[in-house]
Amino acid sequence: MRFVIAGAGAIGGYIGARLARAGADVVLFARGAHLQAMRDRGLRIEEGEDSFEVRPQVTASLDTIGQADVVVLGVKAHGLTDLAPRLRPLFGPDTVALSTQNGIPWWYFQQHGGGLEGTRLERVDPGGVIAAAIEPRRVIGSIAYFATEIASPGVIRHIEGHRLSLGEPDNSKSDRAARIAQALIAAGLRCPVTTKIRQEIWVKLLGNVAFNPISALTHGTLVELAQHPEVSQLVRDVMRETSEVASRLGIEIPISIDQRIAGAAKVGAHKTSMLQDVEAGRPMELDAVVGAVIELGERLGIAMPATRAVYACATLVNEHIVGVPRVPKVPDVPGVLS
Repeated sequence: MRFVIAGAGAIGGYIGARLARAGADVVLFARGAHLQAMRDRGLRIEEGEDSFEVRPQVTASLDTIGQADVVVLGVKAHGLTDLAPRLRPLFGPDTVALSTQNGIPWWYFQQHGGGLEGTRLERVDPGGVIAAAIEPRRVIGSIAYFATEIASPGVIRHIEGHRLSLGEPDNSKSDRAARIAQALIAAGLRCPVTTKIRQEIWVKLLGNVAFNPISALTHGTLVELAQHPEVSQLVRDVMRETSEVASRLGIEIPISIDQRIAGAAKVGAHKTSMLQDVEAGRPMELDAVVGAVIELGERLGIAMPATRAVYACATLVNEHIVGVPRVPKVPDVPGVLS
């Protein structure tokens, strides 16, 4: 089985390194200093006593790789709009596209059934570019339950967790999902195949929609957000609104808000991925994680005042990072305090 890691950053690079160490046929696509470091010195995974180094095949060009059996989409959600149309040279008749993005994925309403079948969320897939480039039959969803970060070019630090759940959008247990899971298990990951991938998406979202943007705004760790009296109430309000959206979609979240907050507190002084992005000056996965839930709330007629307020403030932070403000500068007006 031939894997291509289309975006060998913190998540994709960690998966690719483990596959390479296990002897799998894998190619890592990357750019910039991270790519050059991997070319010069290989890729190092730092995880205490289990640290290791590999020398995988790496490239800056998707056009020279050839067809793959599995393309792991390792970029963040906002990077897929640019990446997806360039994946065509990797696709053979049966190539699988394995999504790893946080939030509501572009394929969520493909093979969904019911009145929302085929619904496209503009905040996730602007203009339908991703759906047009990746046929629904290719998609297998995944949810990463491990924390990694690029410590320096060519070095990925593994913080915790080894689980990567897989799931077919039609909720079946397919042979292809089982084969991919076997390869990932051989590489040292926990890789269950679920028939309830959308339910798992919402379980993870329940925390991410609240904790991630609020941490980016406050610079608070999970335990701080969970234990601060006023902030924890805001977290609770956002989770309640998110749960209502999930419920209207027919999703029963098998964990209470109190349990989710308590679980976050137990993780301790951990910085969410959005806070890490802000500190590193990288754009956040804001629209796929928060904006998409608000867009669904709009379609379903659900008022989400707490989530909207958090999203509005985090959007301005994101615009400062990318340097593209959406709000025009207010002109100087005599008599107005500045």
